[in-house]
Amino acid sequence: MHIDEYRRHDALGLADLARSGEVTAGELLDVALQQADTVNPHLNAIVHRMDARARERVTGPLDGPFAGVPFLIKDLGQDYRGVPTSGGSRPLSHVPAAAHSTVVQRWLDSGLVIFGKTNTPEFGAKGITEPDLFGPARNPWDTSRTPGGSSGGSAAAVAAGVVPVAGASDGGGSIRIPAACCGLVGLKPGRGLVPMGPSIGEAMHGAATNGVISRSVRDSAAMLDVLAGGEPSGPYLPGVPTESFLSQVGQDPGRLRIGVCTASSINSEPHPEASASVEAAARTLSDLGHDVEMLTEQPVDDLALARDFLASWFVVLAWQVDDAKRRTGCRDGDFELDTQVMAALGRAHSSVEYVDTVMRRHEHVRRLSAYFDGYDLLVTPTLADLPPHIGALDTPRLAHRAATALLKTRTAGLLRRSGLVESMIDNNLNWIPYTQLANLTGRPALSLPLHRTPEGVPMGVQFVSQLGGESMLLRLAGQLEQAAPWDHLQPPVAAIGGAGRRG
Repeated sequence: MHIDEYRRHDALGLADLARSGEVTAGELLDVALQQADTVNPHLNAIVHRMDARARERVTGPLDGPFAGVPFLIKDLGQDYRGVPTSGGSRPLSHVPAAAHSTVVQRWLDSGLVIFGKTNTPEFGAKGITEPDLFGPARNPWDTSRTPGGSSGGSAAAVAAGVVPVAGASDGGGSIRIPAACCGLVGLKPGRGLVPMGPSIGEAMHGAATNGVISRSVRDSAAMLDVLAGGEPSGPYLPGVPTESFLSQVGQDPGRLRIGVCTASSINSEPHPEASASVEAAARTLSDLGHDVEMLTEQPVDDLALARDFLASWFVVLAWQVDDAKRRTGCRDGDFELDTQVMAALGRAHSSVEYVDTVMRRHEHVRRLSAYFDGYDLLVTPTLADLPPHIGALDTPRLAHRAATALLKTRTAGLLRRSGLVESMIDNNLNWIPYTQLANLTGRPALSLPLHRTPEGVPMGVQFVSQLGGESMLLRLAGQLEQAAPWDHLQPPVAAIGGAGRRG
């Protein structure tokens, strides 16, 4: 099989070819490995190869909806027994996982052939993928730009045609942001629908979830069928629809009430292309018969929500650092300086202050619930700006020096009063202010590749639904995929070594 033919099929399409005998799992793996060898030097998307394990797997019988399809998992929270899960952090890069994560086991049970792990920032703590350990991942549409984060390596690999779908996770936008940056489909399931075990019950009080990034809506739907449902060690028994998620793709979503908003207290002037992305989507939605209303403000104070989000993130990160130190015997200096600073900010919160930020989530939930009394969906840009250039969000040298001095004197309280948090909101969330809402409120959200700049840089559109709205999101996504298709587009990097089409 040639790479052009391989890329013409999504994961379900490749599985159909393998099931019919037109191609073997070994032949599919050969193409995936060859494409990885070709494009990864340009993208740095894959940071750990598992070729021998994959080749052994394709020699045996494979069963399931994705039998024989090559696959990559994220090097964060997706453990493969005997293989390190570094989380982009040097201290953990040589610690083998004791067991498969539940989602990894479910992917294996579905017949997927896992052959590598993808690049991620340290502990997934940024919306870009530029860890000191592995170096930056790059965007296949423009290698001077980020593929987003924290599932940036997975998005880059999917966009470049290495695999049709890859493992991802989302604690503040980490599925949707890279999907938007790389012109892909990124569905964040609602709280508790997809398990995080068996080592933990939930992450960030349920704000984080596992999932995938894909090129087609039906692959995302079928993957949710594979992943959804509780586990014995989990904290919840989630409600799963009686009809499969895959069966929703192609069904009429009905006439939906949709609010469209670009306003943000974090970024009062989003990039014109961000505004253009939702304006074009609004026209398409109206043409499809939906009731669309342009909103002048967000249903929730997104700046207040961002402060609560970062406070929770810093405290959880402090725990992750301490947990890594307990497991490996490493020291604070073994982590990236930005990680040390965020962990110090987390430790500067009292236990009561931390619970206060968690409890305020209920205020955000109530306000968003009131919004959904009048609407079925909230539509925003996924990104408020173009994907940043590699290195653009590096902490300035002077700020690094100041942070280092404060860390050495262990005056973490001064970090909180130094204006650093506000600076981090401005620098790191300014271009991605829309995605944290769905995480803190536990709502499903989806980014679709409905827009590109005149230069061809992707800009996604985000759809946020009520609890249990995954099926509705997939029905609408299928409708939009037909109305404004994107499967014919291909980034320049994907065509290296082949005669592929360029978008």
